[in-house]
Amino acid sequence: MQLQQLTATDEAIVAAQLGRSPRGIAGVAWRCRYGKPGVIATMPRLSDGSPFPTTYYLTCPLAVTACSQLESKGVMAELSQRLASDADFARRYRQAHQEYLSDRNSLEQVPQIAQMSAGGMPDRVKCLHALLAHALASPGINPVGVEVFERIGHIWESPSCEEHDVCASKQQHEED
Repeated sequence: MQLQQLTATDEAIVAAQLGRSPRGIAGVAWRCRYGKPGVIATMPRLSDGSPFPTTYYLTCPLAVTACSQLESKGVMAELSQRLASDADFARRYRQAHQEYLSDRNSLEQVPQIAQMSAGGMPDRVKCLHALLAHALASPGINPVGVEVFERIGHIWESPSCEEHDVCASKQQHEED
């Protein structure tokens, strides 16, 4: 796992993206073409001691919306059926689950969530947001996340993000 340090500007952008202060950020796992955080990595244990299994958290508002639209169209069920009928796809998904666990364990090992990854891995598709976040942070690893990216990747081709400033922080900070 390669993470970039979170700057004060990044933190303000993520807070604006989420509509709340981010918790337990380990670093930025993926940036959009404008250099803004789109996926953050979170610590497996929050500051209050609570286990938090979602290592890769999608923050890009365009991607969050696009994933929600795919979910509303039944894509999770479609990809779950593919897991049941395509042995190679299922094998690569199980491997992605193991990679996810390895990435999280590199941050901290938390026994309560030792075999829990995200997005329904390793046996079903439950959250396209988490699976896309994994695919963006670790390109080529998660076959479901890659499939989601292939379906929505066009969202980053237009300058809509920059034109509409969907990632603008409410308060400008200087880079650390």
